[in-house]
Amino acid sequence: MTTPAHVPVLLERCVGLLSPALTAPGAVVVDCTLGMGGHAEALLRAVPTCRLVGLDRDPEALRLSEERLAPFAARTTLVHAVYDELPAVLEGLGLACVAGVLFDLGVSSLQLDEVERGFAYAHDAPLDMRMDQSAGRTAAEVVNGYDGRSLARVLKEYGDERFASRIADAIVRERASSPIEGTARLAELVRSAIPAATRRTGGHPAKRTFQALRIEVNDELGVLRRAIPAAVDNLCVGGRLVVLSYQSLEDKIVKSTLVARSASPVPVDLPFVPEGAVAELRLLVQGAQKASAEEISANPRAASVRLRAAEKVRVAA
Repeated sequence: MTTPAHVPVLLERCVGLLSPALTAPGAVVVDCTLGMGGHAEALLRAVPTCRLVGLDRDPEALRLSEERLAPFAARTTLVHAVYDELPAVLEGLGLACVAGVLFDLGVSSLQLDEVERGFAYAHDAPLDMRMDQSAGRTAAEVVNGYDGRSLARVLKEYGDERFASRIADAIVRERASSPIEGTARLAELVRSAIPAATRRTGGHPAKRTFQALRIEVNDELGVLRRAIPAAVDNLCVGGRLVVLSYQSLEDKIVKSTLVARSASPVPVDLPFVPEGAVAELRLLVQGAQKASAEEISANPRAASVRLRAAEKVRVAA
């Protein structure tokens, strides 16, 4: 049974936006961030004739989702992949295009709940933060290996941390005596580096630092910059894309691609739109949709969500 921590965000809205594109028998929808499989299960139930391809870089998420989606095994294909690998995955499956693509970005409930993964500052654990623990550098390698200037850049750029330089300097001083390997030691170090007056508001002082390190470790923004255009390119005409973002850096990347590719090349004062000059995408949501107060109350993770969605109108020239 799904626990409150694992309630999919904006579930009904996502299903409602994607379902109209999945009416043809055998239509394929790709869940690029499968996680615990909540959105995927709802889509498979809502559209009994659709097929689902689920991607996740986390092997544990794939294992759990496989169990959850077992009743739909004949209609599901699960792949261990990062979501910017979408074109290669579809090519490997012999799919020229798909009818729907869903992204539910950020760290998953599974990763936050497993203390030993090192994503949370509330419990002591090894500084890992890799979404795929079988590959890539850990947060400990970033914290102990980057020079002070590079650390400050990561904290400022990905965490919008006002005291990035102070925190980076404190890390460099601290690690000189012994490597920083645990989340508790790092969280306390960050807390001590931030002025006391600032620590009294805005939640845990280490929140921004941990977010920044997680984004750096997993190259989340670089992956997203490649993945959103790739998803649009691989949609069939009439196909739909839905993206859930949880922080402004993600949403800015998504917005940039969708707005650019939904803009008509025709001057606004032209009295007609020439054939072939229609925009590639049609936006399905004006701006970014937020969760209702009721949903946020029931599922606090929805508080920061921003949903954007678009339909593919034509294939780009």
